[in-house]
Amino acid sequence: MSRKKKAASAQSTQQLMGIDSLKDYCISTHMGDLVFFIIKPTNISVLPDTSITARIYALLNVMKGLAEVEMLALNSKESFEYNKNFYQERMEQEELPAIGKLLAQDSQHLDRIQVLMASSREFYIVVRLREDQGSDVFPYLSRIEQSINDNGFTTRRATQQDLKRMLGVYFEQNVTTEDFEDFDGDRWVTTKE
Repeated sequence: MSRKKKAASAQSTQQLMGIDSLKDYCISTHMGDLVFFIIKPTNISVLPDTSITARIYALLNVMKGLAEVEMLALNSKESFEYNKNFYQERMEQEELPAIGKLLAQDSQHLDRIQVLMASSREFYIVVRLREDQGSDVFPYLSRIEQSINDNGFTTRRATQQDLKRMLGVYFEQNVTTEDFEDFDGDRWVTTKE
């Protein structure tokens, strides 16, 4: 095994993702701390055109008011594409009509679930903190949160568990875990006191 591969295999998952640490309020990376604000989505399909235009203008106000803002949109639910592809392949190979019919029903069930979850998105406004902010960081973050809320969006700053869940969904498509551990298997370790 080459030296480069050995070094990569010895890295933790956090290191491989470029994360130095997860703090209570941010993700620390070598390029700065990233603070995430969770934006509650609005169903724009039921809004008139004028309201949609107003929402876009309000988002524009948020974005132009903060130079260090980035946006992130993620699926907050599982994708069933692999499962649907598996059912499709099995239906093509299946010789028994009864089994083929059951596979078709399973595939249709996954389609219905996916349609119900189609609007399950999570939106984040990401703020990259400068190193020189020091102790002024929390009042600064409160002003940003207030600015977002003043522009008509419902938001809150992501907690450490929110950040772990977001990373779990983004990297692993894991939406079933409620509490993420700091270390894999951490819940099974007991210590004598």
